[in-house]
Amino acid sequence: MRDNARVRSIGRSVRHRLIGDRDVAADPVDDGQCAHLRDAPASEDDVDAERLCQGCAEEGEQHWAHLRQCLQCGYIGCCDSSPRRHATAHHMSTHHPVMRSAEPGESWRWCYVDAQIG
Repeated sequence: MRDNARVRSIGRSVRHRLIGDRDVAADPVDDGQCAHLRDAPASEDDVDAERLCQGCAEEGEQHWAHLRQCLQCGYIGCCDSSPRRHATAHHMSTHHPVMRSAEPGESWRWCYVDAQIG
């Protein structure tokens, strides 16, 4: 009974199991993320700092705030603070659900479908 209370106290983070006398992290429990964020491919590579918004480059535009990368196809688009909002336009035309920040040092992801950050 004590072990069940302990697992409940961990909440939505990680379930633990005992192996011998060691407490080891087991499979992740529901972490509150939507299925799109959970199932999106991991993207560990950094986007080249010289990378351009693909939509802006096609239009001859050179001004954007921040870049985002589609985790389904790799498209690089500018954020909603940019005049053209190509990352959102890409989602609207393709229905690809998850993008990530393509800014150096940032690792967050965004699900357009569920309006959830992860």
